[in-house]
Amino acid sequence: MHKRLAALVMAGVAAFALQMPAYAAAADVDLDTRVHALSEQLRCLVCQNQTLADSNADLAVDLRRQIREQLRAGATEAAVKDYLVQRYGDFVLYRPPVKPLTYLLWFGPALLLMAVVFGIVSSRKQQKAPPAEMDADAQARLAALLAGSLPEDPRP
Repeated sequence: MHKRLAALVMAGVAAFALQMPAYAAAADVDLDTRVHALSEQLRCLVCQNQTLADSNADLAVDLRRQIREQLRAGATEAAVKDYLVQRYGDFVLYRPPVKPLTYLLWFGPALLLMAVVFGIVSSRKQQKAPPAEMDADAQARLAALLAGSLPEDPRP
């Protein structure tokens, strides 16, 4: 009898425990969706080439936790973004706004590409210098070299 009662209590506790995460998960699905969508728009400051949603760096985990807490407290996505931009600068945004402080970020790659193309074109033009003309003595020496006999060098 004791074993049956213990098994019944354990089954009841297990059923209760299994329902709690499902209820909590269902309540947080909307919040998770909002956190993930916002994390996709923000850059991981450690990885720099990944979004916060994709990064597993400690800072990214902490920032996702902050985003979740702020959204849970009722902040809008714009307010959370503004907070992070104020704290970390426009670099935290995966698509920063075009303004004087970010011109180099937006137009730097195109300027660098144009500089490289200009350098390549300039160096090619310098390489295509016309061949120097040979005087009569040099032409005679060349002809002799090609024929296989080298005449005496008239120069001292």
